[in-house]
Amino acid sequence: MSPTTVRSATRSPQQRLILAIAITASFVAFLDMSVVTVALPAIVDDLGGGLTTQQWTVDAYLLTLGSLILVAGSVSDAFGRQRVLRIGLILFGIASVAIAAAPTSEVLIAARLLQGVAGAMLVPSSLALITSTFDGAERGRAIGTWTAATAGAMVAGPLLGGLAVDLASWRLAFVINVLPIAVALLLLERVEVRDVRWDDAHVDLVSAALCAVGLGGAVFALIEQPNLGWSDPAVWGAGLGGTAVFAWFVWRQSRIAQPMLPLALFAARNFAWGNLSTLLVYGALGLNGFVVSVYLQERAGLTATAAGLSTMPITLALIVLSSRAGAVAGRVGPRLFMTWGPITMAGGSLLLLTVGEPFSYWTQVLPGVLLFGVGLAATVSPLTAAVLGAVDSSRAGIGSAVNNAIARVASLVAVAALGAVVGGQLDLAGFHRAAVFVGVLLALGGVVSWLGIRNPAAPDPA
Repeated sequence: MSPTTVRSATRSPQQRLILAIAITASFVAFLDMSVVTVALPAIVDDLGGGLTTQQWTVDAYLLTLGSLILVAGSVSDAFGRQRVLRIGLILFGIASVAIAAAPTSEVLIAARLLQGVAGAMLVPSSLALITSTFDGAERGRAIGTWTAATAGAMVAGPLLGGLAVDLASWRLAFVINVLPIAVALLLLERVEVRDVRWDDAHVDLVSAALCAVGLGGAVFALIEQPNLGWSDPAVWGAGLGGTAVFAWFVWRQSRIAQPMLPLALFAARNFAWGNLSTLLVYGALGLNGFVVSVYLQERAGLTATAAGLSTMPITLALIVLSSRAGAVAGRVGPRLFMTWGPITMAGGSLLLLTVGEPFSYWTQVLPGVLLFGVGLAATVSPLTAAVLGAVDSSRAGIGSAVNNAIARVASLVAVAALGAVVGGQLDLAGFHRAAVFVGVLLALGGVVSWLGIRNPAAPDPA
């Protein structure tokens, strides 16, 4: 069956309903990403496990999310966007309740793995629902509305999570999203537009499994190495095995007719170099968010709410300035923004080396946070535009999915490597080492952009 698209000069009630569903479903996934970091110290206080438990709490979600987000689009095409979205919402709700009720860290981590599977179903299905319902300029406006609304989750998440931890329990922080899940499910019952399915959609479960197993082995080795040592067979065996399986996954993508990861996309210069920059920049972002939130609570003595608010200037700068940076980069090209944005963020990270004892947020943290926010706002939109602008418009969907998956995997690997970076303990010296490591990753991201990104040629006036 071919997809049907609702076309109207103005949004119909059904279009508004579908946009509300897409926003609410995506809000759930983004909210959880921003809630978890402020809850990490409280989780360890309750369940134990130290830094390793904190790393697995973050990485279990990112592992299944990053591994499956590429295949989730195919699942959505094969079984219907609305159906997959409904299943994803239900699974996310079940996993959230399981996390909140987890008696041990092992149960929590298993539930986080399930939550990542559900998250991989939500975001691609939400976007696919929009693209199959809206057309032309109205589609662009709908996606813009979706982007702006879901950005609110990044503002609300740390604050809501911090308040939940401080006023009640870290467990409450994971059931905040039950209400928006219920709302999205109720709204789905009112949809009258026929669901979209493609009879020739191909779901490559073998590639998805290879990707998950390969990344899982590498992540296990990186997280457990500080505890067991590289000489332990479980560590080096998982590391080598995971690397080999992931190499098999990449090799398979070059051989099959309908790859989950189309390697041909990387023949476009800006797509290849832009994704390399994404790997470095988003790895630094994931590690920075983890380290700052945990250190400010465990070592500097801030409450969970205060720790959540401490990095709010970064999100606000992103919301206020990123569209303007994107507009200017659209006129002059993305190369300069993608170079100086990450380098500016690197400067903000290195300013965190002033953190010491006695601790002062206003003089030791805020200056770096502000500089970091400005650099991030200058980077995100031009980076996305450069990557997606390098592929044909007919392949923008898979191009976006690949870039999103690389960003998630970058955070996954960076957080997994934290123990090796800080020496197994996030004390002041470890915090400083992490700040330097984040700064180096960001500076390399800027250098890669300068060397590899090319501004599009100006249109011929004739």
